[in-house]
Amino acid sequence: MEIPLQIAFHKAEKSDWAENEIRARVEKLQSYYDRIVGCRVTVDQRARNVEGTLPPVVRIEISLPGKAPLVVAYEPERLQQKYQRPELGNAINDAFSIAERRLARLKEERDGRNKDGHHDAQNQFFGQISQLYPDEDHGFIMTMDGSNLYFHRNAILQGDFDKLRVGDEVHYVEEVGDTGPLATKVRTATRN
Repeated sequence: MEIPLQIAFHKAEKSDWAENEIRARVEKLQSYYDRIVGCRVTVDQRARNVEGTLPPVVRIEISLPGKAPLVVAYEPERLQQKYQRPELGNAINDAFSIAERRLARLKEERDGRNKDGHHDAQNQFFGQISQLYPDEDHGFIMTMDGSNLYFHRNAILQGDFDKLRVGDEVHYVEEVGDTGPLATKVRTATRN
């Protein structure tokens, strides 16, 4: 990187393990995308509750040549939905996982590849419906690692959203939306 890594803790206790984890994950990002110019990571404890269980926001800003900075801000609400006891380690891991996927996508675009239909088979994951909200046109898929992934009615490619039931098995492609990871191209594995 042309600009040295910047790590800042705002209203959050600075810890050596967190800083070392961030440095290791930034090195990993550079292996995904070798043209990173600079990276700034901020750990920001925006709010606290009585129990002290609100994890901090981890914000990653990656400077790239000829592009707007790639920014990932992983909000505590997503962690609380995904983990029973969210902590800083979860926030760091999830934020960097999103950054890795975005950089991998940028590299594919740069190299002239994309994830069109014929590539979806290798990018599909298997899960099962864990929550459904038909009146709100969305639901959640439990992934193989036990986390919940949002999907919208319009993401269903095969099957009928109105006939889905909790426990139904599905195949899906994971992508990153404006608020974090989500399931797209959802196909039912069982008949509806």
